[in-house]
Amino acid sequence: MMKKEICKILSRTEIAADIYELIVQAELVREITAPGQFVHIRVSNHWDPLLRRPISISSYNPISKQMTLIYRKDGKGTQMLSEMRAGMELDILGPLGNGFPVDEVSAGETAVLVGGGIGVPPLYELSKQLTAKGVKVIHVLGFQTVAAVFYEQQFEKYGKTFIATVDGTYGTKGFVTDVLKNIQFDCLYACGPVPMLRALQQGYPDQKVFLSLEERMGCGIGACFACVCKEKDDPSGTSYKKVCTDGPVFRAGEVLI
Repeated sequence: MMKKEICKILSRTEIAADIYELIVQAELVREITAPGQFVHIRVSNHWDPLLRRPISISSYNPISKQMTLIYRKDGKGTQMLSEMRAGMELDILGPLGNGFPVDEVSAGETAVLVGGGIGVPPLYELSKQLTAKGVKVIHVLGFQTVAAVFYEQQFEKYGKTFIATVDGTYGTKGFVTDVLKNIQFDCLYACGPVPMLRALQQGYPDQKVFLSLEERMGCGIGACFACVCKEKDDPSGTSYKKVCTDGPVFRAGEVLI
């Protein structure tokens, strides 16, 4: 169940170039039902910026009521968020959206988790939960350059982790698809930029694939229709899904990307 809550910041750390980790204390953590959900954060008490910022939940603990949020500083809103410190308060709406379906893969099977840039964070909680149920997990994480790489050691605790950088300054030079060529799997989960998700959808049409879409959002609760995408199997071309409420996770082929 979604809640609006004034939450306390426990820590804020820059973990890579312009990438920040925020640990927050919040009662709403107990309402999170699946990895891959997100929260909508109000970054100012003033009218500018007016809209909340959607931030993915990287990990959470319902017992301690703490969650970790990871985001990139790339605009006014996230710039303001990056300047906040431990002890300050945040106006948070969440949890929102539908997350990754953990039950789609069974103990003993292999799941590949593919992340691109700021699409990497929600895969961390997913990896923890899959590993806990006996699934073999392999991570393939893509970044632009070595300065942008984060959470490699954290992912390594739960399974083999491959890093790809576009400029070749770390790991495999190229894209996540270059690494995936040599990996066999039963299920693939991915989050990242649209070109990456599109390549995965086209590259594995006959396999079980789930994609988390990144879209700009207005309200985050399905009222404003700012984040819609067309359903694939709709001959009329007039049927849409809302990324904020129907997603952000969809089965590959469910919507046009």
